This record gives sequence, structure tokens and C-alpha cells, in this order.
Amino acid sequence: MSLPTALADAPEEWQRLDPRMLLVHPIRELVRFLPALLFLLVAGTASSDGPPWQLLGVIVPVVLGILRYFTTRFRIAAGRVELRRGLLNRRITSTQLDRVRTVDLTSSLAQRALGLTTLRIGTGLASADDGDGLDLDGLPVERARALRADLLDVAPVGDVTEDGVPAAYVEDTLVEFDPRWLRFAPFTGTGLVVVAAVVGGAGQLFQTFDLDDRVRSDDLSVPPGIAIVAGVVALLVTLTALSVLGYLAANGGFRLSRQGGSWHVRRGLLTTRETSIDEERLAGVAIGEPLALRLAGGRHLQAIVTGINRAETGSSMLVPPSDAHVAPQVARRLLGHAGPVDVQLRSHGPAAARRRWTRALLPAAAVLVVGVVLVATGAPWWVLVPGVVVLALAAAIAADRVAGLGHALVDGHLVARSGSILRRRDVLGVDHVIGWNLRDTWFQRRVGLVTLAATTAGGGGAVGFLDVPEADAVRLADEALPGLVSQFRT
Repeated sequence: MSLPTALADAPEEWQRLDPRMLLVHPIRELVRFLPALLFLLVAGTASSDGPPWQLLGVIVPVVLGILRYFTTRFRIAAGRVELRRGLLNRRITSTQLDRVRTVDLTSSLAQRALGLTTLRIGTGLASADDGDGLDLDGLPVERARALRADLLDVAPVGDVTEDGVPAAYVEDTLVEFDPRWLRFAPFTGTGLVVVAAVVGGAGQLFQTFDLDDRVRSDDLSVPPGIAIVAGVVALLVTLTALSVLGYLAANGGFRLSRQGGSWHVRRGLLTTRETSIDEERLAGVAIGEPLALRLAGGRHLQAIVTGINRAETGSSMLVPPSDAHVAPQVARRLLGHAGPVDVQLRSHGPAAARRRWTRALLPAAAVLVVGVVLVATGAPWWVLVPGVVVLALAAAIAADRVAGLGHALVDGHLVARSGSILRRRDVLGVDHVIGWNLRDTWFQRRVGLVTLAATTAGGGGAVGFLDVPEADAVRLADEALPGLVSQFRT
């Protein structure tokens, strides 16, 4: 691997991070130790009238923050990036330059005020322990951006534009943040979590302070019905506002652009994050169509990057929840083909459809049967209503799952779509398929279906094709990678 000029000329001795991190590290340690410091302060104040010696506990996190700076060094030498940390328990993290998959620049409020950023190198090889990550925590922004360009080698050495600007720094913007996207905030996963958390917290408050009894009290100046409706409306307005603020904080200032040989994503208002994905490591994309977001007319887009797990959404999110046409439009540009996004998918047949109907309707029918039994034993007729509603919802979801199930092979890409509540359309380049798994349960074998998984080094580790007829699964695998599967079958 030929090194970019900046890396080839980089000094090989160990280097420290920016000295301005001496202001950031102590603050971080103080925040981390804040619960313990508050406990010491309260306990010391209650048990002694003497000098507040407990305040000396503040010195400990400050010293730890200073030591963190002086015991952290990095270097780029012999085709590797190395990071050394720790005083008593020293740890050295190292990776080859050709293993770099993504490069993230993340700046907290304190770092932004000082003109600093954290450069995180994604290789797909680090363990789950955060301490094993390769983070250069505290570089000047311009130096970090130049290092990012060199690590990804986003343009040939010496390649410049007509204005004399290095091509590595010229951005071709694909899409930018649109304020109209804020209407999708309540329908995102984060928005639904906020809704559930606030509703749960409100329920606890009602029980703790007996607010439900007060609402039913005759002493209220407004009718209880109006008070309940007003409370529900206020709660919904609050939830919507919180969802919008959370969406804005995470995705405000979003911009997706192409920069030399990498895709560059920037987002965030308070803590900004810039992610660059090497174009050669982009194995495919996943168009997310969760039911709630789909009903609101939105979609989102994630990248399937070689060596980066799907759980690392910060490094793989390409387009946040936005208008339904945005994610497919960007996907076509990233893939270089419109076929994998627009192709009519092949149905998995009646057996797969029956499995979806059966698995949805049987539990719902059980609820209805319980209602029928209760009515037959003297319960009022309205006991049947929940069972009827559940059965209708189950039928609607089953029909949607059948409509969403399908696969295709087009323009050198495998396409798989499944699900209803959490529907995804995965598009994976056949060049990134490293193997196949065929699995069938006892129920699948009875109707001639299998679950086919195209294993890959990116995303969740595999792209699954659910309930595919066995003959179609073998044919699909053999067409994608000729001879790999058929040689093992009679």
C-alpha cells in the first residue's frame, strides 16, 4: 500500500494530543465522579462542623484528567496507526492503514469551543470494550480532517482542481438537512422510546401523588372528562416537542456528500459528528421502512460497511428519517444503479404467505375465543371488542408482511425485503458475499421453505432471505456466486 504524502512524511516518534485537552479531560472526570462527589459533600457536611475536607475529593478527578493527557500518545509509522494509553496498566492499540473502514470526527460542546475534535478510526477489529477503540481524543479540527483524508486516501497524491484546491477536500453534496423532516421525529425509534418513557413516568407520578383521585374529585373546578382530555393533549404536545428537539439535536446540520473516494456524513447540533466511509468498503445499503415511519410517509437509509457492525448506527447512518423519496434517491447514487432500489421483487410463494397469516392470526384468534367464552358465561357483549380489534390488526399486519416479502438479484446486487413493523430492504453487492447459510425448521421443511443467509463482513454479518422456496434459494445463491452452492447438492 502506497502511503499518502502526509502519512509518509509523518514523524515516527510518539506524539501527544493537543494540550488544550488539559482543559477538557478534568471536566470530563469531574462529571464522571459527580455522584460520588455529591455523596461526599452531603455526608461530610452532615457529620462534621470543621473544614470541608471532603472538597479535596475534587482533586482526584482533576489529577486523573491531567494524567490521561500525559499518558496518551499516538504515532503513524510503518503503515500502522498506534495509540498508547495508561500509566500503571498500559495499553497499546494498533491497526494497519489498509484496515481502516470509517473515520469519525466527533466534537462535544467543550471541544467545539476550543476548536478540537475526536478522531475515531473504525476498523471492525476492535472488541466490544470501549477501551480497545482507536480514538485520537483531542486533535485540532483542521489537522483531524487532513488526517482523515489521508487515512482514507480519498484522492490521488497531487490531484488538484482548476483552482489549485486538493481534490480530496472538494465535496459533492448529495442531500442536506430539511426542516420539514422534523415532522418524522415522533415516528422514529428514539421518538417512540421517549413517548414510552414519559408515559411510564407520568403513570408513576399519578400513582405516587394520587393525581387520579384528585382528577375524579368533585372539588375540581372543571369536569373530570375535560381535565383528562386536557392532560392527554398536554402530554402529546410535550412528547412531540421532546421528540422534535431530540431529532434536531442528533440530525441538525445533516449533510451527505462525496469527497474524493469516500462518502462523508455530518450531523448534530450540540455534539457534531462527521463520518467518512471508504467507497471501496461500502458493501451495500439498507432502506429502513418501519411501520410507523412508513405510515407518516418517511424512510431512512443505513450503509452496510465491511468490518462495521449494524449496531454502530452512528457510523452507518447515511440518511436520517426523511421524506420517502430521499432514501431511495441517495441509495441509487451510492450503488451506481437504480435497479436494486426499483426492481419488482420476486414473491416467495403461497407457502410463505400462509406462514405469515398463520403466525399472525392464531394468537389473535385465541384472544377472541377467550372473549367468546366469557360472553357465553354471562359477560357483557363488549368483552368481544378487544378480540375483534386484535384480530383485525393481526390480519392487517399479516397482509402487510406478505406484501413486503420478496427478493431479487439485479445489477450485481442481492436484494432482500421482509417485515412489517420493522421492514427493511437490504441491498448487498455480490462481491461482498463470503458464503451462504441455508437453514430450515421442521415447519419450514414440511412446506419446502428455507431461510437463506448471504454472509458478509459488514452490517449484521448476513443478509437474510426469509421463507424462500428451496429451489429458488439454491438458484439465487448459484446465480450470485456460480458453482459455490450447487457443487454440494445432488
